[in-house]
Amino acid sequence: MRRVFRKFFRIACYVCGVAFLVGGVAWLVCPKPALQDYQTWSRVWYDSTGKLLRIDLAEDERYRSYLALDEIASELIEATVLYEDQDYYSHSGVDFPAIFRAFWQTYITQERRIGASTITMQVARLRWGIESHKTLGKITQILRAIQLARHYSKDDILEAYLNLAPYGRNIEGVGAASLIYFNKPASALSLPEALTLSVIPQNPNQRDPSRANGYAKLLLAREHLFQRWQERYPEAKNKNAQMAMPLAVRTLEQLPFYAPHFLDYLNSQLPAWESGEFHTSLDLEKQRSLEEQAKAYAQQYSEKGIDNVALLLLNYKTMDVEAMVGSANFSKNEIQGQVNGTTAKRSPGSTLKPFVYALAMDEGLIHPMSMMKDSPQRFAGFTPENFDEKFLGPLLVKDALALSRNVPAVELQAALREKSFYQWLQSAGISGLKDEGHYGLALTLGGAEVTMLELVKLYASLANGGVLQEPAFYVNPAAETSSVKDSGKRVLSPEASFMVLDILDSITPPEEYSRPTNKRHNAMAWKTGTSWAFRDAWSIGISGPYVLGVWVGNFNGEGNPEFIGRKAAGPLLFKAMDSVLPNGDWTLKDSLNPNELNLAKIDMCSFTGDLPGRYCPRREESWFIPGVSPIKVSDVYRKIAIDKQSGLRACNLDKEGLEFKIFEFWPSDLQLIFRDAGITLEQIPAYMPECLLEERDSGGLIPKISSPQSTIEYILTAANNASSPDEIEFSAVVDSDVEYLYWFVENEFVGSSKAGESLFWEAHTGEFGVSVVDDSGRSASTRIKVVEYH
Repeated sequence: MRRVFRKFFRIACYVCGVAFLVGGVAWLVCPKPALQDYQTWSRVWYDSTGKLLRIDLAEDERYRSYLALDEIASELIEATVLYEDQDYYSHSGVDFPAIFRAFWQTYITQERRIGASTITMQVARLRWGIESHKTLGKITQILRAIQLARHYSKDDILEAYLNLAPYGRNIEGVGAASLIYFNKPASALSLPEALTLSVIPQNPNQRDPSRANGYAKLLLAREHLFQRWQERYPEAKNKNAQMAMPLAVRTLEQLPFYAPHFLDYLNSQLPAWESGEFHTSLDLEKQRSLEEQAKAYAQQYSEKGIDNVALLLLNYKTMDVEAMVGSANFSKNEIQGQVNGTTAKRSPGSTLKPFVYALAMDEGLIHPMSMMKDSPQRFAGFTPENFDEKFLGPLLVKDALALSRNVPAVELQAALREKSFYQWLQSAGISGLKDEGHYGLALTLGGAEVTMLELVKLYASLANGGVLQEPAFYVNPAAETSSVKDSGKRVLSPEASFMVLDILDSITPPEEYSRPTNKRHNAMAWKTGTSWAFRDAWSIGISGPYVLGVWVGNFNGEGNPEFIGRKAAGPLLFKAMDSVLPNGDWTLKDSLNPNELNLAKIDMCSFTGDLPGRYCPRREESWFIPGVSPIKVSDVYRKIAIDKQSGLRACNLDKEGLEFKIFEFWPSDLQLIFRDAGITLEQIPAYMPECLLEERDSGGLIPKISSPQSTIEYILTAANNASSPDEIEFSAVVDSDVEYLYWFVENEFVGSSKAGESLFWEAHTGEFGVSVVDDSGRSASTRIKVVEYH
C-alpha cells in the first residue's frame, strides 16, 4: 500500500509539475480575449427628454446593454462584490484556498455543496459558456480565469461581470436590468434597488422578481445581504424604513413599445453591428397624442373607407423629427399597420405646386398678382385638366395657387428656364426618380412619387427661407454615427419662400374642421393634394416651429372618392396641429420677417395684377421682389375718345362732339378666355373710317407671337407632297382693339388673319424670319428653323 501511495504521489507531482509548466507558458503566451465585441448588444432608445421608448433584443434574443463601471451606482458595485466575492481585490482571480475548502466540504466530508467561483471565474464561465459543474469544466473555468487576470485589471473584469451576469429570464447585465425592472439607468439606483440587483445573478431563476415566488425569495436574499451591508456600513441602519417599503418592479411584459414606426425606421438606417443608447429627437408626448388622433380619426371615418392615416411632425427650426406615425394602428394587420406610411413612396398630388410657383418667382416670371390663364391649353401633346373638370378663366397667381388650379401650374413648369422642375427635385434630394422624359409636365401634378419625409423636408425649406436641410433624428447628432445636422443648401430665395407661404397662409380651413369652442384655429400656411384615381389624400401645414404632414389612403393602393386632400386630410391636419400648438398664436412673420428681405409691398391693380394705371378702378397691396419680379404699369384700363354721333372711336381729339370713356383692353387670348368663361366685356368701338394708320393709338399691347416658337425645330413629314403639305400655325396675342393681323415670312407677305384666329403657312425647309403687324401698326418678329425628316 505504501509503495502504491508513493507511486501515486510521484505521478501526482509529475502531473502537477507539467501542469504548472504548461500553465506558466500559457500565462505568458495566452491571447487577450474580447469581453465586449464578441457578442451583440441591445439598442436602447430614448426620446428627447430621456424617456425610455424601447429596448431592442440582441441577436441572440437577450436584453443586454453595456455600461462602463463609472456609469453604475457605487452601491451596486460594492454590494455585488460583498455578496459574490468579498475577497475579490485580494486574490489573483482564482481563490485556491476557497476552491480547496469547497472541494473538501463537497466531496470529502460531504457536509454541503458549496461553490468557490470568484467574480473572475464567473466572467470566464459567462464569457465562454463553460459547464462549470463538471470537473473538466471547472478546470477550464480556472484556466480561463487565469487568462482573464493575465490581460485585464480588476475593474475591467468587474465591469465585464456586471454586464454579463444573468438577472432573470433573458435579461443580462445591470444596464438592461435596471432599465427593465426599475425604469432608470444603473447610475440612479437607490440602495434597496442596488441590493436587489446584487443578489439576482447568484440564482436568477429562483429570484426572478417578475414571478410571485421568485419575488419572495429575492427579498429574503436581499435581507441577508442588507445585514452584511450594515456590518460594513453601520450608518445604513437608518435605511430600514426604506428597505421595508414594497419594491415596485416592472416586468418584461410591461416594457414600453413606443413609436414603433419611428424606431423601426432608425433601426433600418443603422449598421447591424451598431448598438448602445440612442437619444432620439422624438417627443413622446406629441408622438402619443398624434397616435391617438390617427387611430380615432380612422375609427371615426371608417364607414367612408378611411382606414389608414400617417402623420409626421418636423420642427423646422431644429430640423428634429418630433413625431412619426406610420399608420393608424401598428398592430392591426387588416390595414397593414406595420407599413410606415411616412417613408413609403406615394403620389403627392398637388402638394408640389408651391415649389413650381416659388421657382417661377425666382426666375422673374411671376409675382403674387400676375395674371394666369386657367383655360384649356395644350403643352406638346399634354392637355391638363383641373380636378373639378372646369376652367375659371383668368386668375391671379395667388388665387391660382390657393385654389390649386392645374393648368396655371403646368404652364409655369413649362416656362421655367434656369432649371427644370425635375432638376430642382433632384437637387432637393427626391430619391428614386425615373428619367425626366417619363414625367414631362405632369411633375407638378404629382407625377413622381415622394415620401412624406421628403415632402415635409421640402416644406421645411420654405419655412427656413429657401434653405434645404436634412431631418435630424437624434438630439445630439454629433455623438451618433447615423444622423448629422447640416447647415443646408439654398434651393429657393427667402423672398420667393415668403411670398408662397403668404399665399398658403390665406387658404381658409376646411369646412369639415370644427375648431374647439372659444378657441381660434391655428394660423397655418397649408396645402392639400389628391393623387390620380383618389389613391392618396394629402395635407401639409406650417405653423409655429412645425411642419406637419398628413396622409390618408390605403397601403394596398385602392382608390376611394373620399380620398380628397382638403376633405379627407385637411380636417385631421388642423385638429392635429391644435394638439401640438394649443395656443394658436403663430403668424408667418414669426418665421420669415419680410422687413429683413428684399421685398417691397406696393399697390397693384386688383383686376390686372400690374402697377395701377391712372384709370384702374380698384387697388390692393401685394409683395414683389425689386429687380426680379416682372412689374409693369397696367394698360388694360384706357380712356378713349368716342364720337357721340356714330359711337365710333375718334382719332382727331380736336373734333367736336366727343366724349371720353374708359374701356378694358384685355389681350386677345384673355378675351377668348373671358368669353369661354361666360364673362361679357364691353365691346371696344372700332375706329372711324377716316382714321389713318398713323393716327391710330400705337401705345397699346405689342403683338406677342405664340406660334411659331423659336425654341422648336419644325420637321417636314410630307415634303413635296402637294396633296398633303406641311403647315405651320401662325398665331399671336394682340391688343383688344385689333381686328386683323398681317403675316410676313422673310419680309414677304404670306397672308392675314382675324384677331384670335390663326393663319396656316405652307412650310418648306430652311431658316426664316417671321413677323406680324397688327392693324394699328404694332409689330413683332421671331425666327424659326424647318428641316426635312429623313
